[in-house]
Amino acid sequence: MSLLGFNDPLTAIASVITGLAIVLSLIKYYLYLTCGHFTSARKMDGKTVIITGANSGIGKETARDLARRGARVIMACRNMETAKVAREEIVAETGNTQLIIKQIDVSSLASVRAFAREIVAAEPVIDVLIHNAGVAQAYNNKVTADGLEFTMATNYYGVFLLTHLLIEPLKKADQGRVVIVSSKLYQYASLNPDNPNSINPVNYFSLFPVHLYSLSKFAEIMFTQELARRLKDTRVTANCLHPGVIDTGIWRNLPFPLSILFKPIKMCFRTPEEGARTTIFLAVSPDVEHISGQYFRGCKLNELNRRVQNVAKQQALWEASKKLVKLTDVDPQI
Repeated sequence: MSLLGFNDPLTAIASVITGLAIVLSLIKYYLYLTCGHFTSARKMDGKTVIITGANSGIGKETARDLARRGARVIMACRNMETAKVAREEIVAETGNTQLIIKQIDVSSLASVRAFAREIVAAEPVIDVLIHNAGVAQAYNNKVTADGLEFTMATNYYGVFLLTHLLIEPLKKADQGRVVIVSSKLYQYASLNPDNPNSINPVNYFSLFPVHLYSLSKFAEIMFTQELARRLKDTRVTANCLHPGVIDTGIWRNLPFPLSILFKPIKMCFRTPEEGARTTIFLAVSPDVEHISGQYFRGCKLNELNRRVQNVAKQQALWEASKKLVKLTDVDPQI
């Protein structure tokens, strides 16, 4: 009996593997062509940039590029050991010793506040704040000590609070920028600010394995647009981006058997260097100096789903978020 039209099973298997390799290679090449290319040599001398999650993946590649451009880079990381290794590697490669490591756990409101106090005391001006740190939980969710769902706390509420606490030094920059690394997976979520379990899903259940991640990215984009409106009369812009599907540690929490199935798929993922390009573009390019509240993909403006652009819901999420992160009257307001 023939297998797939081949009399020899080994020939059939070899043909299938070859076919899959060709398909994967074509997909990889397509992703390379569409990932965006930012070739500007613009320097960042004298600029202070904060990057959360700069010890690995996209954050590390962003820090490497900005260090080459002469920027003073504050690497805001949870894991100090890997941050030290990343810093040493980047300093050795670029010759830029202006890389500073600071500890932060963006899922913890107390840690975000402690980090912000230290930064405000030491940094009169922040030119660029890059919210890069993120996590992707699968079916399981966790609740933080602040009573926040862990993925939402890491990917959104930490972003919301840190932006508020650092807004004054950002306003003192010649042209401050807030850059938020989001994801096109926002399209598979929806958020109702009037439903407590929607904006803080501690009683979470979904058959979709990365629904929490998608929900947090939906919230990030809503926040970006509301933030841009509130900063309209300042010199600070706020934009978000989809970096592409990247082979980084963010996928380490996928459960078995998804983790096994994911391995061949990851061959098509973009590299962290490729994934960092749109972040770098938004942090550096003069072309976006006066653009705010937008979503980028491949270093280009990209259309957003109408659901995420509901202004009333964006405003309602903002007010609900202020309560959940315990923003006080003495905290900086936006």
